[in-house]
Amino acid sequence: MDESFRIDRRALRRSFERAAATYDAAAVLQNEVCQRMLARLDFVKQDPAVILDAGCGTGNALAALARRYPAARIIALDIALHMAERARARTPRWRRLLGRAAPTALCADVEHLPVAAASCALVWSNLVLQWVNDPASSFGEMYRVLSPGGLLMFSTFGPDTLKELRSAYDGTDRHVHVNRFIDMHDLGDMLLHCGFADPVMDMEQVTLTYSAVRDLMRDLKAIGAHNLMRGRPAGLSGRRGLATVVQRYEAFRREGKLPATFEIVYGHAWKPQPRQGPSGRPVIDIRAEKRS
Repeated sequence: MDESFRIDRRALRRSFERAAATYDAAAVLQNEVCQRMLARLDFVKQDPAVILDAGCGTGNALAALARRYPAARIIALDIALHMAERARARTPRWRRLLGRAAPTALCADVEHLPVAAASCALVWSNLVLQWVNDPASSFGEMYRVLSPGGLLMFSTFGPDTLKELRSAYDGTDRHVHVNRFIDMHDLGDMLLHCGFADPVMDMEQVTLTYSAVRDLMRDLKAIGAHNLMRGRPAGLSGRRGLATVVQRYEAFRREGKLPATFEIVYGHAWKPQPRQGPSGRPVIDIRAEKRS
């Protein structure tokens, strides 16, 4: 990966710490994608004992997951402590009245999960993978913590996300202003490489509309999703540069509104059960190393 596109992990943590208080009011798209992911669970026959919400934010999925799987232990993990704390505080009242435990809150990075191997039956991750530097490695971590037969369900952003904003910034300077997003076919290949079985990938485009470019930028900042790449400008963008971006974005205005495109990529895959031979013993593949 080009170093300029690498996410600054410390800046990422600080950004989402600051955004914890404003996240819920601005996370319209994140909540909508969460609901669409939850609807996909209707087609999955599973009763997980332990669920990991990897990158839980303020916990928008926790209540629905708790209703669907009332006996499950839920682990809410986020890189920002304030996000994880807010997620834990959202324990549904009915769950408290029944004496059910609140989610276990963990402040940790999805690139290095502090979770025991083969301990989770469901790993859930809504719009988080765009914030990791090595999705294949993160998939490997999710594979590690899943128990055999466990399910990974995730969403992330695809390459067309914020294409209008990227176009408006293109050529204004030598810095990186908009994140680079990975194609769903590449993500599917990563799942297979990590050992997942039966990966299913699909995508859809969602367009939000704004009256002004600054409204879009304000929303991105409110959810912590501003420029966190190492190739970002060292200081605030100058007025002249920002005015150029605003002017160029105006070329996209339709019916009085400015569009902001988001390509939503959905995926799910299973950690396969170990193969067994006729004797019931596990089958281990041994591949001969090719010598040049």
